[in-house]
Amino acid sequence: MANVETQTIRRELHALFDHIPDKGVSAAREYLRSLVDPVELALLNPPDDDERLSVHERAAIEEAERRKQRSERVISHEEILREFGLDETAR
Repeated sequence: MANVETQTIRRELHALFDHIPDKGVSAAREYLRSLVDPVELALLNPPDDDERLSVHERAAIEEAERRKQRSERVISHEEILREFGLDETAR
């Protein structure tokens, strides 16, 4: 956990951020990015998913959309996890 001084400095940085002139925003962003761990920065900015959907995935999405249009019951992700005993409350 950050100490009191670090928390105070972080609050000040947040306050200063909104007062950076437009011409300095890009430079400030680049400087702040240089201070962040590269792995953490990569996690904050994941690339767009560039993999194509498989025929099976497209068919599943289309079927789900048809069910939704017909107002049929759609099973949520949480319900599936519970069914297999993988929900958070089961742990």
